[in-house]
Amino acid sequence: MHAVIKTGGKQYRIETGDTIDVEKLSDVEAGDTVEFDVLSVGDGEDISVGHPLLEDATVSGEVVEHGRGDKKIVFKKKRRKKYRRKHGHRQPYTRVRIEEVEGV
Repeated sequence: MHAVIKTGGKQYRIETGDTIDVEKLSDVEAGDTVEFDVLSVGDGEDISVGHPLLEDATVSGEVVEHGRGDKKIVFKKKRRKKYRRKHGHRQPYTRVRIEEVEGV
């Protein structure tokens, strides 16, 4: 059984046992259980789609760790003007292991 969840402004297609990196969840610690908003649930041919959310479906996961992604370099340059700016960014994330997907 798979589900589509929404968190951090993004949507993820998940199944039981998957490990995903989502936008940082600041109010949870490693080892805590989190619940996600479910947009749709399906298993092969039978698919239930919410409008916009499914009220009866639940997806729960365990927070594995918090971390920071790889460094992305942002470089701006204007040619022939001696203008160069280099800036780095590391996006924080929360790694979650999906424990249970329950559908309608």
